Parts: sequence; structure tokens; C-alpha cells
Amino acid sequence: MISQPSAQVSDEKEIILDINNIEVIYNHVILVLKGVSLQVPKRGITALLGGNGAGKTTTLKAISNLLRSERGEVTKGSILYRGDRIEELDPSTLVKRGVVQVMEGRHCFEHLTIEENLLTGAYTRQDGKDAIATDLEMVYRYFPRLKERRRSQAGYTSGGEQQMCAIGRALMSRPETVLLDEPSMGLAPQLVEQIFNIVKSINENESVTFLLAEQNTNMALRFAHYGYILESGRVVMDGPASQLRENPDVKEFYLGMSEKGRKSFKDVRSYRRRKRWLS
Repeated sequence: MISQPSAQVSDEKEIILDINNIEVIYNHVILVLKGVSLQVPKRGITALLGGNGAGKTTTLKAISNLLRSERGEVTKGSILYRGDRIEELDPSTLVKRGVVQVMEGRHCFEHLTIEENLLTGAYTRQDGKDAIATDLEMVYRYFPRLKERRRSQAGYTSGGEQQMCAIGRALMSRPETVLLDEPSMGLAPQLVEQIFNIVKSINENESVTFLLAEQNTNMALRFAHYGYILESGRVVMDGPASQLRENPDVKEFYLGMSEKGRKSFKDVRSYRRRKRWLS
């Protein structure tokens, strides 16, 4: 039997984002998140893991306050950023405070060039053209492919290039915390590895905090420092990424491995893990 999640990170680390027992309801009737609690330490990479429909994207949108556009709302609990409640802040105000979400599916402006897309990320800044130009070169340093395609219309670039553009656009706002939703979606394994390595470099070199929602558990746990696993809108397990990687249930249900060797995903029954984790 797996112990219940603690939702606690080491006391030695400063907690920049603290989510306490939140519930989210859509259309006043559909309960999606059921008492989710998690902590994100400053300058860390925290992974939010789980299958499709587990509540990962809803959690990110609850933080960034993008739920309202989809008739969703936080009806219980609290979300604190640097110790301040942020549930009622506009998304634009959160961006100014340093919280930026990179949406699932990239959402580039297809009719704009790559460079024009990147510059839209600096729209709210007031520190002058020189500072923006410096940060643009910083983005190109992490994503040299974008510099090569800077004059190309985003709609005619590859999925990997659009994902790089979406992350680069977020960096142009000079964020303190990036909410990164499904960065591996629809990308070849080699590109996924490349993007995660870049995220790691940005985290280490620019001190950007990342909370990333990801179905690719194996990749996420290789690069994250801490992880939370969601099932049906609840956190069912959390811990340091290194420990989660070695947990036999995580291996079986998310990495397709067991004591008998590799398993087919179709042989892993979701009701079994719900019974074991939520009972």
C-alpha cells in the first residue's frame, strides 16, 4: 500500500508557489480537481504527472487564472505566490508579477514570423528596447534554430520549432516562474530530449522556476527535482524525482516496467491503481 501524499517539499527550500487543497468546478457542476495541494520551490523544476484527464492542465490554469475563459473556477482552497493570494488576479497581472503559462499545443501566432512571435512576449515590459534586444539574443542562444528561422512565418515551421518559439516567447516576458504544459506533445523523441535539456539549462542559468505538466513520465522524472502524480483530480503520490523513478508502482503504471520486465500499457488497468492509491 502506498502512503498518502504529503504535498511537502524540503523546508530548506524557499517555496515560491503554494497550492492548498483547491477544488475546481466547470460550469458550476463538474468537479475536476478534488483537494489538490502542492508546493513549488524557487529555482526548481517540479513535475505534475498523470494520464490524460488527470487534472494537470486544469491545475496550471487555476494558477494562471485562465479558468474563467472556460467557465471554470476555484471554489475551495487557496493559491499563494510569494505568500500572497492570487486567485482573483487577472492573468495579465500575474504575467507582470512573473508567472507565465506556456499553453498545451504551443498556440503561436501563425501569421507572424518567429521573431515577431517572440517579441509579443515582451509586450508588457517597460525597460526599453536595449533590454528587450538583449533578451532576444538570450532566447536565440538557447534556441539557435529559432535564429535561423527568425524571418519565417510561424505557421510554416515544424512542431518542434513552434514549441521552442512558445517557450522563447514566455522567456521574453522575463518570468520568474513558467507553467509549462505538455512540452513533449506531438514531438519526436529526439526533439523532446532537446527541449527538456534546454529547459534544464534555462532553469540552471537564468534561475527560472518551472512547474511542468507532462504525460511523458520517464522524461519528466529525468529532468525534474520533485514530482506530483495526479489521478482523477487528486494528488496520489509525491516525492523527489529520483525516488519516484525507483518506485515500483510508478515503474509499473507509468514507465511500463515491472519485476517481470517491460509491460504493455494496455495491460495496466487504471482501476487497479485508483483502488490502491485512493482507498
